Amino acid sequence: MTSIQNRYEFLYLFDCENGNPNGDPDAGNAPRIDPEDMHGLVSDVALKRRVRNYIQTAFDNAAPNAIFVEHATNLNTKIALGHENTGGMPPFDSQSKKWKTTKDKAGQARDWMSKTFFDVRAFGAVMATGPNAGQVRGPIQIAFSRSLDPILPMDLSITRMAVADNEIKGANIGSAEFRAWEDRQPEDELRTMGRKALIPYGLYVCKGFVSAHLAQGTGFSDEDLTHFWQALCNMWDHDRSASKGVMSCRGLYVFKHVGTDTDATQRVRQAMLGCAPAQRLLDFSTPARPLDNTIIEIRHRDGLAGSPRSFADYRVAVHRDRLPNGVELIDVCR
Repeated sequence: MTSIQNRYEFLYLFDCENGNPNGDPDAGNAPRIDPEDMHGLVSDVALKRRVRNYIQTAFDNAAPNAIFVEHATNLNTKIALGHENTGGMPPFDSQSKKWKTTKDKAGQARDWMSKTFFDVRAFGAVMATGPNAGQVRGPIQIAFSRSLDPILPMDLSITRMAVADNEIKGANIGSAEFRAWEDRQPEDELRTMGRKALIPYGLYVCKGFVSAHLAQGTGFSDEDLTHFWQALCNMWDHDRSASKGVMSCRGLYVFKHVGTDTDATQRVRQAMLGCAPAQRLLDFSTPARPLDNTIIEIRHRDGLAGSPRSFADYRVAVHRDRLPNGVELIDVCR
């Protein structure tokens, strides 16, 4: 398939209600925040994980839409497959304990990986961890997402009406011994306390970029791009959990560079390079930072008292008349 011929930027809106959109393992899995202004953050890899999960579900993890960075797997297994499908594994040097992979052999394996795995074509990958297959710089880059308003991380106590006590151990211990221990305990001690971190509500905005030039290196096609947009629109419906609360896509605004030149060849070149700087398209007006001449404007609904508690407390306005020449706006998830 032919790689994409247009540069894209996109604004992606999603929200979280009574859940933890992205826990920080360095903070007891509390929702990520910017400590300076208390706005919420969601990492780029958190969104990429959901995209991968959606593609894996939608296409049964089969080539050409298999997933390389799959949950609880060894990446070297798939890198070895890349070599085995392109002439065999490279020779192994027992002294250095490394595979001696030539540049040509690594390139063949890299091309196979790009053709087989959607996330390699889309996001790129470092595949030099075992039998070297080189590295790929992906055409899709995603920045950290940030909430429109400050969020309030909450740490709530919960009660589990059962325990998983581990004081009984031994080679011959079975269910009868656990039952006997359970029968000896007072009823009010057969439960335990836990914690749940969440935010009441947050609307997040993510900025993303798609490079037509980098797509040529991975073979990322228009069909792949369509799958990516579908994943952003639908992935939360396949990622439900108690910790995530209710998370939803609230908007996907895609800026497509199409060019302006009357010469077809030059217009293709313009479309790949772009017709406006990314900040001109992705800067948007917010309730706390109203800006003039932005294409996307997000504000609070009239009469809102207190903090937003649902998407209905926001109004999103799209000003297509402010688009630069040579750029189209596509409202993908409408």
